[in-house]
Amino acid sequence: MLRGKFILFEGLDRSGKSTQARKLAEALKERGSRVEQRHYPERSTQVGSAINSYLTKTKSLNDQAIHLLFSANRWELQQALVDLLDSGVTVVVDRYVYSGVAFSSAKGLDREWCWQSDFGLVRPDLTIFLDISPEEASSRGGYGEEIYEKVSFQSKVKAEFALIAAKEEIRSSEAGKASWVSLNAQTSLETLHAQILSHVDAVPDRLPGDYDFMQK
Repeated sequence: MLRGKFILFEGLDRSGKSTQARKLAEALKERGSRVEQRHYPERSTQVGSAINSYLTKTKSLNDQAIHLLFSANRWELQQALVDLLDSGVTVVVDRYVYSGVAFSSAKGLDREWCWQSDFGLVRPDLTIFLDISPEEASSRGGYGEEIYEKVSFQSKVKAEFALIAAKEEIRSSEAGKASWVSLNAQTSLETLHAQILSHVDAVPDRLPGDYDFMQK
């Protein structure tokens, strides 16, 4: 039996990650695949509840503390993620380690420090970065409801994501397989969905227990 694929969507707030993650999951299910969707932070846990209070502006935490809480939220759900993958379920995830690093670095925290708490987590088989301008994202519905949804801050996040993308694209090239792709999120929903499907279809099959991990 092959393990499931770990597909991650990253990008600025309101870049369309949740919509495209849902469309991908639905398309894969229609093909007969077993698929689960996950979103970080997972706000249903105790750690996630504290994060939710911070994001919705009802609780104040310093930058280091909230960064470590986001990381702890990923770690507390890591075994469940691996169990799903090893059982043959493809997992489509909205946000993960890269968001944690990009957002915290944009606040001025040391980039190397931001990576360290996530070293050892499972690395996605494919990360799809939905590229959009902060100005375009701000015109979409619901913008501004959470603490980070400000154009000036999202511009800093975009710059941090650009650094991560450059590093990950080099890693992909050296490994001989595309594990990070950046796509224009301002194209039509269906065009973008078709592009995403083609990249997901190209992800190599792997056996249970065969993973790459986040590392320096």
